[in-house]
Amino acid sequence: MSKFLKAILFASLLLILAACASEPGSENASGETSGENAGETLIIATQADATMLDPHLGTDIPSANIFHNKIFETLVKQDENMEFQPGLATEWERVDETTWEFTLREGVEFHDGEPFNAEAVKANLERVVNEDLASPRASLFNMISEIEVVDDYKIRLITEYPYSPMLSNLAHYAGGMISPAAIEEHASGGTTVTENPVGTGPFVFESWTPGSELNLTTNDSYWGEAPSIAGVQYLIIPEAQTRISMVETGDAHIAEPVTTSSVSRIEGSDVMEFYNTEGLGVDYMGMNVQKEPFDDKLVRQAVNHAIDMDALIEHVYNGVGIPAEGPIGPAVFGHDPELEGYEHNPEKAKELLAEAGFPDGFETTISTNDDQARRDAAEFIQSQLSEVGIEATIEVMEWGAYLEATAAGDHEMFILGWSNMTGDGDYNQYYLYHSDSLGPAGNRAFYSNPEVDALIDEARSETDQEARAQLYSEVQQIEVEDAPLALMRHVEHIAAVHESVEGFWMHPSGILMLDGVTIE
Repeated sequence: MSKFLKAILFASLLLILAACASEPGSENASGETSGENAGETLIIATQADATMLDPHLGTDIPSANIFHNKIFETLVKQDENMEFQPGLATEWERVDETTWEFTLREGVEFHDGEPFNAEAVKANLERVVNEDLASPRASLFNMISEIEVVDDYKIRLITEYPYSPMLSNLAHYAGGMISPAAIEEHASGGTTVTENPVGTGPFVFESWTPGSELNLTTNDSYWGEAPSIAGVQYLIIPEAQTRISMVETGDAHIAEPVTTSSVSRIEGSDVMEFYNTEGLGVDYMGMNVQKEPFDDKLVRQAVNHAIDMDALIEHVYNGVGIPAEGPIGPAVFGHDPELEGYEHNPEKAKELLAEAGFPDGFETTISTNDDQARRDAAEFIQSQLSEVGIEATIEVMEWGAYLEATAAGDHEMFILGWSNMTGDGDYNQYYLYHSDSLGPAGNRAFYSNPEVDALIDEARSETDQEARAQLYSEVQQIEVEDAPLALMRHVEHIAAVHESVEGFWMHPSGILMLDGVTIE
């Protein structure tokens, strides 16, 4: 589609929205009301569309923000303090070092009427690790050697070795429970889960126009307390200021993400509220270590010394975020407050470049997706690198294409973030740094170090939490030294929320929590 046609469609969408009502949420996308909660559709202006609606295949937050805790639910979940709470399992027990037992919630049905029970759990966990599916999140559960159905509502998971982050992994969106009928249909070559996502959650999939909008309706037969809104409409609005304007004018209830440069605008508004919370993730600029000159540790260290991360946080992120000395942030288990990262030292950067054989620097490319903050960060880093002789060209890509390119290794330097959905250091370490996770699973720097792999593996199986924390401290020191990533900040999640919205919150992982939302 040409840029001209896209512009026409986008303008038409805004005109339609403006014509609907001065107060958002009075009608759904078709202008009709439906269900017990008619007249209360929550409208979210979001930057990026989902890439898929299959929790076992998804790898990105824009997708998870649509299906996680909305369409699909997990056995356990985490509250705002990262404490484990009952989900589709009401109780659990670690029977011994390698055995976990879960009591399942009774009387729950999938959206298609299929019963939720132990056999459904078994079918889902077996699907995630099935090699034919090729799930990028299979490693979250491939330590499970046996799934024992005790009865309809009790199941045991037996692991090959002691695995402490089991509850954290089960709370991850990859542990989302899909209707067994939908799983069978997908496996037989029929309708895929993305085309027909069927879970147990408080919202039911209604329609999806890729690149434009996605609609969910409230599950009035939900096993828990059904949401008090009729549904959720996600509008794909790439331009950050337009998203905020839509909340200001009443054409959307929530704008997420918002740029840090917009904080004062949101806080000064009479109709918007600024929402922020400490996150679990880390923003970084990665270097593809399989490509020259980034296969040289000295070059990667030079890049780290060349960038003033404190100034980047201040000027690009408007002071929002915590400086990242290491990859694991303060809100995540495994954080080491004593770890020291790279000071801004351009002269040291030049010395390292000369030692690596690049006294006059070199040319490279910084890739990023069409995100205002990341584009701004790329421009800031571009300027900083030029001061030490590294001339970088910025390449901006559409989100889906960007994920594909960085997964395939078709990049040199790149800007991304890692959300750390579980709040445990294992999720950060295994996917960002382990050689088993090269490419689409998360390690898009294509970094490989056998010593790092061994320490990460040991930390996964260690049952003593203090010993685990020490292992994460040791491995992070090596990772900082090897410098495949230039760590920018530990994130804080921010959004603009219309004054009519109550009960909204964001999980520290960055997931929008909507089941308790009301619209006044």
